[in-house]
Amino acid sequence: MINDNKEHYMRAALAEANKAFDKQEVPVGAVVVCNDMIIARAHNLTETLKDPTAHAEMQAITAATNWLGGKYLADCTIYVTLEPCAMCAGAIGWSQASSLVFGAADKKKGYRTISDSLLPPKTSVESGVLEKECRELLLRFFKSRRG
Repeated sequence: MINDNKEHYMRAALAEANKAFDKQEVPVGAVVVCNDMIIARAHNLTETLKDPTAHAEMQAITAATNWLGGKYLADCTIYVTLEPCAMCAGAIGWSQASSLVFGAADKKKGYRTISDSLLPPKTSVESGVLEKECRELLLRFFKSRRG
């Protein structure tokens, strides 16, 4: 059942990634889950907002902290379709999220290319949830951009 929940929440993040795809944004989506409830949904908005920090994770963290009324996500899990970059991993760490679940690895810009220790040791990390679907959406996006 737990794995089914992870897939359910990752599918919600994929729905957000598809919204980004439709806006011609890099298709990354994120959801924040607290007490088995999605409290925030977001997708990349860097092109729309003309803001290089408007990654899905950053948008989701802001929405979740606003919903909770505080700056910490101590009992929350962040689901994201692509391995967070160093900036987003730092924000996840500062938010004190209890766990991170991501779909596809990012071998070029993912935080693990710099260091696994960008996240605090208390933050549990799981990768590869719906990895194929997450990766295929990104590949389809970049293929469409190359024409």
